[in-house]
Amino acid sequence: MVQRPFRVIGELINHSFARARRAWDARDPAAYQVLARRQAELGADYLTVNLDGTQTVRIRKEDMFDFLPDVVPALQEETSLPLAFDNPGLEFHRRALAVYDRAKSGVPIVNSVAASRENLDEWLDLIVEYDTKVVVMASEKFVGADSAQCLCGEDVYRSAKHFVELLSTRAGRSNDQIIVDPGLAPVGADTYGLVNMGLDAMRRISQDPDLAGVHLSVGLTNFSFGVPQTLRTPLENAYLTLALEAGLDFALCNPEKALVPLSADDPVLLGVRAALEGGRPDENQTQEEAGFCQAEKIMELF
Repeated sequence: MVQRPFRVIGELINHSFARARRAWDARDPAAYQVLARRQAELGADYLTVNLDGTQTVRIRKEDMFDFLPDVVPALQEETSLPLAFDNPGLEFHRRALAVYDRAKSGVPIVNSVAASRENLDEWLDLIVEYDTKVVVMASEKFVGADSAQCLCGEDVYRSAKHFVELLSTRAGRSNDQIIVDPGLAPVGADTYGLVNMGLDAMRRISQDPDLAGVHLSVGLTNFSFGVPQTLRTPLENAYLTLALEAGLDFALCNPEKALVPLSADDPVLLGVRAALEGGRPDENQTQEEAGFCQAEKIMELF
């Protein structure tokens, strides 16, 4: 079994992957079991369950809901790994948790709570009722009664701190039951400095004694989205190296990839470090201009 310096939430049960799409088209729990077994054998610590549609796959909520009583027990029969239910809709989580047997697989994860979620009080009640761990999308912040995208590391840090306090006081969650996702953008199209924003936020969160024990995670595949296939794993490893330095200890990722920290002199790591530094605006640049510099430096790695 692969040993990694971070915990893996295996991402393959997600319809952005062809194998999962085929399993869905056939409504075949056994095909999802194959994906679960494969990830467990590769050392995943949790398995994400994302049955939602994609840009190219349209899936009705009712069809997802109807399939949960078939697929969740099937996954739990195949492996004892805890499941991480990933969906922006509260009803998906309510129905998934109702058929989840924690005696078989331990504490599940609700992914994710965010400032933009409707009926936030009901999310908190559900987390209490089923005594779950929870992923917080800290890349969104509260603005009065509304929400907005965070645009700097301090915003993300404050959003994370707000949610940790909320989950502690309203849902009885301890710090180590909370996983903060600061957000991660495709590095080749990141003109808003979002990659640096997330890394800055992780450093800030890791330094706050009130947040000791809180976990940090990202959707690692996002980082290399849109680049040539041969460069995707090296790029993800470069980001992973930087994120581990900043305090990352979880990753939603593909355990089939050889995901490991890189040596300090690795040329891809050095290139990504330089690109991200180029993505920080100086006094004569806008963030967008610096973002294009970052993208150009990433392109040079190709």
